[in-house]
Amino acid sequence: MTTLRPDHKFLLAHPAHLIAFGFGSGLAPKAPGTVGTLLGWPLYWLVVAVVPDLPNQLILLIAGFLLGVWACGKTGRALGVADHGGMVWDEIVAFALVLLFTPPGWLWAGIAFLLFRFFDIIKPWPIRLADRHLKNGFGVMFDDLLAAGYALALIKGLQWLV
Repeated sequence: MTTLRPDHKFLLAHPAHLIAFGFGSGLAPKAPGTVGTLLGWPLYWLVVAVVPDLPNQLILLIAGFLLGVWACGKTGRALGVADHGGMVWDEIVAFALVLLFTPPGWLWAGIAFLLFRFFDIIKPWPIRLADRHLKNGFGVMFDDLLAAGYALALIKGLQWLV
């Protein structure tokens, strides 16, 4: 099955597609990556509600990352496009990771959101390099992990200045 316009039928054809497309959020007609990033909040809330300690929260997000490697790889092969714009599980997991290390409060969370989206969109080095050369489920997930790293570095720098 090769299609560049996935629909709800495609999402329900395999659990990997549903996961990769962020349970349908990747079908948003405009800015699916931004819509997917917004779902990082519920994932973050779920992770901190399920396990109270940071090491186990990280384990859950690592599991989410590995799930994304599988789901995005399988979905990309089904679509014939390694990193389809509607695959947003990478944004969801990476932004949940950013929130895990963001200071409390809506202002910080908003700054985290803007910084993550900024780095995910402009893709400075080495994000762009990873995006160009890693064309599989790992590549889809990894470039957003790098964007999360950039966002966190700036958040921690801002936190230090404040």
